[in-house]
Amino acid sequence: MTETTAAADLSAYSFEKAVAELESIVARLERGDVALDESIAIYERGELLKKHCETLLSAAENRIEKIRLDRAGKPAGTEPLDGA
Repeated sequence: MTETTAAADLSAYSFEKAVAELESIVARLERGDVALDESIAIYERGELLKKHCETLLSAAENRIEKIRLDRAGKPAGTEPLDGA
């Protein structure tokens, strides 16, 4: 499976599913009971999962908005969370 194919395979993964698989990979690598070839393969899969999670987090951050309040403290609209 090429990296492009593997990344496309992850496109349907939710953030939670990707994190769960990534945690499983980390646990297997930490135990050290995986053969070298398999360790390399699952490490590479972990890298793809990490990138996918970062992409999903970035997209979520871009959608979050902060509620603006007027001088009386009442909602007066929204603006990007980071103030940009």
